[in-house]
Amino acid sequence: MSKKLMVVDDSRIVHAKMKQLLEDTDFEIIGFCRSGEDAIQSYREYRPDVVTMDIVMPGIDGLDAAKTILTEFPDANIVMVSSLAYDDTMDAAEEIGAKGFIFKPFEKEELIKTLNEAVGE
Repeated sequence: MSKKLMVVDDSRIVHAKMKQLLEDTDFEIIGFCRSGEDAIQSYREYRPDVVTMDIVMPGIDGLDAAKTILTEFPDANIVMVSSLAYDDTMDAAEEIGAKGFIFKPFEKEELIKTLNEAVGE
């Protein structure tokens, strides 16, 4: 059974890369959001199994969007995705309840492993 994934990133390149890497896997991209505001609204609508959330985006950033989603849906599985490798950013992601952290650029094996861990597999 496929796991529903929502991708939140303001880059169309990241969306295309995710789509390519997740072909022929158990993950199905059911939504793509380009802002934190869209992510919050779409999460309420789609209720995906897991979310990949970019941190730096226009408007509400990924950390604040993830915090809002996790406050409303404490069982949400959110994996932060960023090219920012700062300890304080990773600490902040962990503090709000993110289930993992993937650094850009990411590889297929790392992506699938982190997504599976986020959904408890």
